[in-house]
Amino acid sequence: MDFGIFFLLQSPTVRPPHEIFGRAVEIAKEADRLDFDSIWCAEHHFSSYGYLSRPLMFATHLASQTKRIRVGSAVVVLPLHHPLTVAEEIATADMLSGGRLDVGLGRGYQTYEFERYGIPLENSRPRFEEAVDIMLAAFKGKPFSYEGEHFKFDETSVFPLPVQDPHPPIWVVGQSMESVEATAKRGFNLVTGGFGIPVERLRDFRAAYDALDIPAPTKEKMRISTQRPVYVTRDESELAYAVEQARWNMRVTLSLRQGLERVEKGKAIAVPFEKEPSDKDLLERYFIMGTPERCVEQLHELQDAMKIDHFNANFWFGDLPQDKVMSSMNLFAEEVMPAFA
Repeated sequence: MDFGIFFLLQSPTVRPPHEIFGRAVEIAKEADRLDFDSIWCAEHHFSSYGYLSRPLMFATHLASQTKRIRVGSAVVVLPLHHPLTVAEEIATADMLSGGRLDVGLGRGYQTYEFERYGIPLENSRPRFEEAVDIMLAAFKGKPFSYEGEHFKFDETSVFPLPVQDPHPPIWVVGQSMESVEATAKRGFNLVTGGFGIPVERLRDFRAAYDALDIPAPTKEKMRISTQRPVYVTRDESELAYAVEQARWNMRVTLSLRQGLERVEKGKAIAVPFEKEPSDKDLLERYFIMGTPERCVEQLHELQDAMKIDHFNANFWFGDLPQDKVMSSMNLFAEEVMPAFA
């Protein structure tokens, strides 16, 4: 199983952007040294839930600051952008990173963001599918035109082309079976799960995925990934604080997903929701947290539930201090990752 690191670049207390981006660069350099496989940059807009509005731009910068680790987007919210622009950005980032780019794409889920771009969230699926068609055509390197419901243009050529042939690996976030089936039909890799999703739901997801009528050769080529907040420590008295910080991310994520968000002068407010999991539930069913031995057990359970071959670790959540993030990463690399070599 490969291990990546996920960046949201959140700040519950709205710290200065240069501080937040500086922390991410420091973490990326350490991840490169510790032999993590990849770094993934989220895309969010207009609140302190995530300062990272241009994931491909930041991924390119991180490539320039590291030696061998792969960099990528998790995800580019494709319906918010013109696909020709995204195709150009992907190709440029792949070239400047020396072919170290992975591309994560998603439809998006936050009404708050879509409204500010003047794009109806209910149009996200058809816009996404058209945009993917356009990007794949662009990567062929030949002039083409397009006429769809949402995008239309005359003969066009895109420069540059990606270094990786025919394009960087593409991962798509899918939470519904409809999205998963569409992803599989295109032969893309799949990411599912995240904050607020218990392990038993991921087990159900895998069972539903296995039941889909997808050709075996396609399934065999698809890579499956999921993401969890991770905190590794030898001192279990630290877990209550770690859970509190991760709960901030979970509350904001779910409130934005459900249209219940509160953003005050750009500050994302963590809105509690009904029937929240207890700290014990979060530690047992939602998060990867505890001693190195306990984290190995939890990852084995996750691997058994989903048959994943890639795991994205979110080491930095809430306002978790940098020294705690770095200590957790080092313990994970030294005592957890070798169990999955």
